Amino acid sequence: MNWTAILLTLKLAALTAVILLVVGMPIAYWLTYSRRRWKFLVESVVALPLVLPPTVLGFYVLVAIGPKSPLGQGYQAVIGHPLAFTFEGLLLASVLYSLPFAVQPFTAAFGAVDARLVEASWTLGISRLATFFRVTLPLSIAGVVTGVVLSFAHTMGEFGVVLMVGGNIEGVTRTVSIDIYDEVQALNYAGAGQTAFFLLVVSFVILSVVYAMNRNLWAVWPMK
Repeated sequence: MNWTAILLTLKLAALTAVILLVVGMPIAYWLTYSRRRWKFLVESVVALPLVLPPTVLGFYVLVAIGPKSPLGQGYQAVIGHPLAFTFEGLLLASVLYSLPFAVQPFTAAFGAVDARLVEASWTLGISRLATFFRVTLPLSIAGVVTGVVLSFAHTMGEFGVVLMVGGNIEGVTRTVSIDIYDEVQALNYAGAGQTAFFLLVVSFVILSVVYAMNRNLWAVWPMK
């Protein structure tokens, strides 16, 4: 197995999950409590990666961060190298691609919190920020964990967006999914099978954690 690609993929998935935890919760909070009539437009933008082909999303991200774009030119002027075909560019694309996998579970969890508890906290003079950390977040922890885990798992299996934005640079942008594709192209089915089995096991463990967090285990195995 290509451990360089595996470690790079784990690093990418972990950073993506952390960023989406920080960025996704404010978005989910606004989507839950906002009464704006145009809120559906924001919801549509957040959910767009779910229906948009990965190559299409990757193409637009590549154009947006390319050397001729304002973002690409600004990044190169500050950092000294282009953003496209780098780990940083790959991370940006991964965050955009996995955004709905974090925001939607967060939103569902926040919306399931009893509004009377939140309003009671406000009535007692507790600020909205303090109410979020003392009331909303503790009662939504299962949904938050689900969003983080799903965004991590989704990033692990990226292919189209990764290939479009990051290319296939060993040790920089070559992820596990691209490594499997390369092994198959080289007719090295044994190597591809080992790496694919590794991803299968990781995915199974991740999904097991998600489902365990969202069901009452004692309903299946009652204590005696």
